[in-house]
Amino acid sequence: MDLVNWLRPSRGIPKTSWSAGESNWKVNPKTFLVLVIGLWLFGSGEAALVASGLGQSPWTVLAAGVSNQADVSIGWAYFWISAFVLLLWIPLRQRPGLGTLVNIVVIATSLQVMIEVFPNPEELGLQISQVLLGILLVGAGSGLYITCNVGPGTRDGLMTGLHARTGVSVGSARTAIEVTVVVIGWLLGGVVGVGTLLFALLIGQSVAISFGLVERLSPKKAI
Repeated sequence: MDLVNWLRPSRGIPKTSWSAGESNWKVNPKTFLVLVIGLWLFGSGEAALVASGLGQSPWTVLAAGVSNQADVSIGWAYFWISAFVLLLWIPLRQRPGLGTLVNIVVIATSLQVMIEVFPNPEELGLQISQVLLGILLVGAGSGLYITCNVGPGTRDGLMTGLHARTGVSVGSARTAIEVTVVVIGWLLGGVVGVGTLLFALLIGQSVAISFGLVERLSPKKAI
């Protein structure tokens, strides 16, 4: 198989050897291990982006914009945005699960730990390289933890929900969400950097390619 075919993005979410069954709350040790590894990679990618100095993720930009307009802390803004996004799960018929809860704990811990590990480059080439590494890590982490089938994180639930309800590819759904979030955050006064734009434009394909790799390494019928 040539490289182009090997990196072909998946339109859907593959079912893997570590995917859980019907329940979003019951997992075996293998599923839980893959879940934690995936979420740790996700948080590491976010840390790489922040440490690059080229901008924050689109959702952090949105939280900053809401914080400016509503005169609340960015932490509270992030909380209320997450709560609103969870409400959007209802018409999309998304269900939270163990992964939704573990998502909060592991990603926050990974972000806190790994932001001290990644360098803070000053040369633009190194900064962009670190942003691209962060996008790669977030995509890889998503490809692992979402396929555990125990409930996505708050933001990823929008992507999987839109894919399930509309049939649009996961890559296109994720790109549309991230670009929309960046534009709204910018209009509200959030600061957008080069890293933010790269993340918004590339993360959808990064996730879709990761799903494709997972699908080919553990070939089963897509869900």
